[in-house]
Amino acid sequence: MNINFGGGSAGHVRKVHEFVAHPTTVNCVAIGPKTHRLLATGGDDKKVNIWRVGSAASVWSLAGNSTPIEKVCFDPDEQFVVSGSRGGAIKVFDIAEGKVSRSLPGHRSNITSLHYHPFGEFIVSGSVDTNVKIWDVRKKSCIQTYKGHDKDITAVRFSPDGRWVASAAKNGSFKLWDLTSGKL
Repeated sequence: MNINFGGGSAGHVRKVHEFVAHPTTVNCVAIGPKTHRLLATGGDDKKVNIWRVGSAASVWSLAGNSTPIEKVCFDPDEQFVVSGSRGGAIKVFDIAEGKVSRSLPGHRSNITSLHYHPFGEFIVSGSVDTNVKIWDVRKKSCIQTYKGHDKDITAVRFSPDGRWVASAAKNGSFKLWDLTSGKL
């Protein structure tokens, strides 16, 4: 099978751009889901950097976290970027203003996965603390905590229709949660 990425000849991939994103380790990266032209990186320097494809300089270097950034994700309209930190804090940054618009404390340990709801103002997070949490961004609060995993959460995702949350953990388990009933 021949794959052609980025307009190069079949079988060859060309680098579009290389960024010097952080002075230390880069722990995560996300690509904007709407335009596919925005990128976010999070690092051990406790910052979230926002980039535009084709530009070597960051658009924003967003501070406000007290521990290294483990995960980042965008909202569907690329108006906000969300960071999850090693200390368990979640920050929602307004991309247009370049500042924290919401702080969502609640996890007791590293954020291992984040995902923004496809339609609403909700975020799902997973953590080393084994909890899956649903956050209402407008109300700045956790509206549901799902317990049931006995090891670190490794991944969380909303379904494309926004009705379900899937979660996976280090013990090999996978759970599907019904958001309308709040149960497995």
